[in-house]
Amino acid sequence: MSLPSNLNPDEASPPWLNKGDNSWQLTAATLVGLQSVPGLVILYGSIVKKKWAVNSAFMALYAFAAVLVCWVGWGYRMSFGDKFIHFLGMPNVSLDAHYLIEQAFLGYLPNATMIYFQFVFAAITLILVAGALLGRMNFLAWMLFVPLWLTFSYTITAYSIWCPEGWLSKKGIIDYSGGYVIHLSSGVAGFTAAYWVGPRTTKDKERFPPNNILLMLAGAGLLWMGWTGFNGGDPYTVSTDASLAVLNTHVCTATSLLTWLMLDIIFFGKPSVIGATQGMITGLVCITPAAGVVQGWAAILMGMMSGSIPWYTMMVLHKKIGLLKQVDDTMAVFHTHAVAGSLGGILTGLFAVPKLNRLFYMVDNWQHYIGFFYGLHTGHTTAGFKQLGIQLLGIVFVVLLNIFTTSVICLLISLIIPLRLAEDELQTGDDAIHGEEAYALWGDGEKYESKLNSIYEEFPPPSKGGE
Repeated sequence: MSLPSNLNPDEASPPWLNKGDNSWQLTAATLVGLQSVPGLVILYGSIVKKKWAVNSAFMALYAFAAVLVCWVGWGYRMSFGDKFIHFLGMPNVSLDAHYLIEQAFLGYLPNATMIYFQFVFAAITLILVAGALLGRMNFLAWMLFVPLWLTFSYTITAYSIWCPEGWLSKKGIIDYSGGYVIHLSSGVAGFTAAYWVGPRTTKDKERFPPNNILLMLAGAGLLWMGWTGFNGGDPYTVSTDASLAVLNTHVCTATSLLTWLMLDIIFFGKPSVIGATQGMITGLVCITPAAGVVQGWAAILMGMMSGSIPWYTMMVLHKKIGLLKQVDDTMAVFHTHAVAGSLGGILTGLFAVPKLNRLFYMVDNWQHYIGFFYGLHTGHTTAGFKQLGIQLLGIVFVVLLNIFTTSVICLLISLIIPLRLAEDELQTGDDAIHGEEAYALWGDGEKYESKLNSIYEEFPPPSKGGE
């Protein structure tokens, strides 16, 4: 039987390439990229005090660009390349055209597509780390932190958990789309870095109102909808499992948002918009390690827990535990990402369906990929206990790795440049750091008499008559 002419293999479309899978993978990657740029750029720039809007948004934009250059330079091969050591790939560039058009290590995709897809995940991880550091980190220190943390922390976690040769991958850990690699990592790293950088000014800590809640919701909306690609792209194919992952993602997120909202109303008397946004984020994070391997009813239960347990740790435990009170985590990434990510990893170990895992991992092995409850139900109790143990082992590994690597990186940077902004910069914010402000109303923030408002006008116009 002859194929339609547009499906016939040729030099540009080799027999192993699946055009549908490749199209979806590029689309999914772009959706994830939109979560960062402009999603988190807008969210960060609007959820902070006005004087920090430019700095916060630019920390995200810079990280996105810096990660890409490092990713194609050495990061991708360290995360998914040939084995170098037990938990890391061999550093190498990913820029040669011959390599980029070859088939990727998984799926029916070229390496170029896989590199792009994995890049947007690496980028958003660094941007999430930035959330804990808004409002006081030296931007030059942040410029050093991004490539160092990507190289010495993210690549190790990604290789260990996602690369088929990684040690946790071989043990059978379930991390569908980054509950460990992205969210737990960024939550722990952000909290650790916040400890070393130090807190915001007392005035900022006591009062830090969003400068634009409507824009914050726009950024949050991009984050939520972009998660369609975040979880829907990880089977690397346009499969039934990908569809299930997308639906579970949105079901869990909506449930989590509503749960957080109800708790705010019950205990504080008002439906907080910022609170609902936090509940949305914890739902997205919690379902991520489980998205395509749990039932819809499990997604509902996970949403209820992700909307309540991180709420409790943030609203109650945070005020009682000394270390949590001591560390100034601006965007509460410890609660929304570390706690919610750990919760998602544990619940995955409880609810993972063997059949759905076989669809995702394409293996038929009762020793791996079976949730604890299904192990009890089917008589594979030992396998269920083992899976739960592997999920817990993954949490311990990611937590310890990120505390250590993030601390070392921060201490090394502090030997070169201060981690924290100077006091005068902390008082002024954007104008002192970047020479720019977020909102320039007529007559507000204008430095010179000229009203030309030209971006090319770097200095005041020359005075007349030598004045």
